[in-house]
Amino acid sequence: MSDFSHLNDSAKGMLSLDDAYRIEKIRSDRWIGYSKAKNILNKLEDLLVHPRTERMPNLLIVGDTNNGKTMLVKKFCRNHPAEDNPEGDGVLAPVMFVQAPPVPDEGRFYNSILELLFAPYKPSERVDKKQFQVIKLLRYVGLKILVIDEIHHILAGNTNRQRAFLNVLKYLGNELQITIVGVGTKDAFRALQTDPQLANRFEPVMLSRWEFDNEYLRLLASFERMLPLKKPSVLHEHKLASRLFAMSEGYIGELSKILNNAAVYAIENKSEQITLKVLDKLDWTTPSARKRRLDGVS
Repeated sequence: MSDFSHLNDSAKGMLSLDDAYRIEKIRSDRWIGYSKAKNILNKLEDLLVHPRTERMPNLLIVGDTNNGKTMLVKKFCRNHPAEDNPEGDGVLAPVMFVQAPPVPDEGRFYNSILELLFAPYKPSERVDKKQFQVIKLLRYVGLKILVIDEIHHILAGNTNRQRAFLNVLKYLGNELQITIVGVGTKDAFRALQTDPQLANRFEPVMLSRWEFDNEYLRLLASFERMLPLKKPSVLHEHKLASRLFAMSEGYIGELSKILNNAAVYAIENKSEQITLKVLDKLDWTTPSARKRRLDGVS
């Protein structure tokens, strides 16, 4: 009888459950802490305790699509949830996560914040009234860090809209003395460069694609310990690791999807481990091949 030493305690506990439940857990989001992500989390923790100043430092987290940016900042937000305010009737919310509107629209941005705060508002209300309400509420909940995902959406508007939206970010940061964390693709650099004064306040950090190195092999070993399969797959073995790297092209989000699909296949077909044959059975297209299809290139 195996001692299932290839799994962590949480994954071991799932092995006695039915296959449907194991599959459900495999398809759920999971957090794997690797060195680059941990370094960025440490930066965020430092910003959270930074004293309030006239020009608060900001952070810009940049990386390709599906490379773990959003999961990283959501992990930080989960570490600092809203809690009851012992000195008032409301809550304290030191960290807030909001997605940038698909176009740089000040009113829609305020709407998103008000919805997160469960605050009543009229979508047709004047922008200045929404702004007053947002400032009042964010000050009341003690916000310290505002995380804005998909910040590259700023570029979807004309120059005047871009400038107006960046002025909103600058105003919120100055008025509330909070840190703003932007999250987006490389286009986020261009978005912020349209306002040099604001751009100088953002420290850029990159989440680059993975390379085939020891850090990547450790990542595979971490994945294996979390996937509730009864047999060891030895994902960091060279042939298997090379195939997974080629299929994912170095994107952690792609790698996670491949391993999830492979683990589900292994459970449904009773093999209980991920092998080269299992990977052959997956209906998988690499990110670059998908992009060529979308671009109309055969």
